[in-house]
Amino acid sequence: MKPQYFLVALTIVTLFFMLELFDPFIKPMIVSLLLAVATNSMNIYFKRIIPNNFLSSSLMTIFLTAIFFVPVLYCIFSFATLINKIDQKALFEIFKVTQTWVENLPEDFNFIKEQLNTILEKVDIPQFIQNLFSIGAYLGKNSAKFIIDMIMILIFFFFFTFYSSNLARYFKEALPLKMEDSNALFYESSNVMSVVLYSILATAILEGFLFGFFIGFFDYDGILLGVLYGFASLIPVVGGLVMWLPVAIYEVFAGSTTNALAIVAYSIIVISIIADTFIKPVIIKYINHNIVKTPTKVNELLIFFSIVAGLSTFGFWGMIIGPAMVTFFISLLQLLKKFSDDFYSFEQTLENKG
Repeated sequence: MKPQYFLVALTIVTLFFMLELFDPFIKPMIVSLLLAVATNSMNIYFKRIIPNNFLSSSLMTIFLTAIFFVPVLYCIFSFATLINKIDQKALFEIFKVTQTWVENLPEDFNFIKEQLNTILEKVDIPQFIQNLFSIGAYLGKNSAKFIIDMIMILIFFFFFTFYSSNLARYFKEALPLKMEDSNALFYESSNVMSVVLYSILATAILEGFLFGFFIGFFDYDGILLGVLYGFASLIPVVGGLVMWLPVAIYEVFAGSTTNALAIVAYSIIVISIIADTFIKPVIIKYINHNIVKTPTKVNELLIFFSIVAGLSTFGFWGMIIGPAMVTFFISLLQLLKKFSDDFYSFEQTLENKG
């Protein structure tokens, strides 16, 4: 047997046992690695300002915790607390009020009235309450696991960020590609993933903050609804509609039509028109030109479906893994396009010489 074949076989066997050994940590390691690649441009930016590698890596980890993990944890604990404090009598009262409102609809809306009555007939309040308590128990049961995963991700993220230069150099040299092509693959994938991550964060933070700040004046939990609005803003076309519409409908049922109109007007004019149409592109453009040196545009519909696919396949952390896998695939396609263009140019040169 040739020595290289023996080494390949030994490497495959060792890799299998390495995967078995680190199986509990594989998902946190993958998520943290993808986050480190996606934030590589920001990491370089931080290190340029703060030469101390340990300090800059620590600040990157704190920054990631503050903008992503803390709001998510707040949502989980808020939902768990809210579900446990649900007033069952209030739910029955709301259901009765809804039925009365539907019955009193004018005859001109008979078609809508019939459809709403059909929906209300299928509503089982006791079953709904039971499902809510099941969700609360599930959140409580899995919150500890989520916190452990989050801590592991932050630890791995710190070390991937701290040793980013050495790790990048090692993997570039280990790849069976020319150094030029390895650099192109690494920087292209990092660039595309950075654009996706920064676009998501810019959208979620800007629109979530605006909605949470405003809705807080109506005695709602501004932080919770702001974070939820941030996630909802990632949905193409409808976006924040899935957040402000239910709140406005609730205000109408509560007898506060003025509040409902104010919430609808603010959400449409300030967030959907001013923030989403004018302010968000400026922020993303600034980030792209000051942190990401070669801006790339990725279709938001593709981002949304990659998030949904990631969530359904990998659970919560699929929200990061899904877009990262898709953007890495796009990077590979762009590198293949570069190879094909270079090969075509080479053939053209040979034909011209011939």
